[in-house]
Amino acid sequence: MKLIDNVTVLPVITTLDLDVERVLQAAIEAKPAYVMVIGEDFHGNLYFSSSKSDGGTALWWMEKAKKALLEVFDDGD
Repeated sequence: MKLIDNVTVLPVITTLDLDVERVLQAAIEAKPAYVMVIGEDFHGNLYFSSSKSDGGTALWWMEKAKKALLEVFDDGD
């Protein structure tokens, strides 16, 4: 558990939107070996950036993340 700006940050899944800077700072603190940033810019356009240049590797990690996200809400049926 970490205290940021008088707010206790809990390691839980939430249905509430989070501040972009908070999410990016948490990623920096995790010290990942590889990172992708996928989002929407101020004009509503796709923003994508990756620390690896290989598109196949990026796609593989996106699919792995997709699988993990789907499993978070899997009720076991």
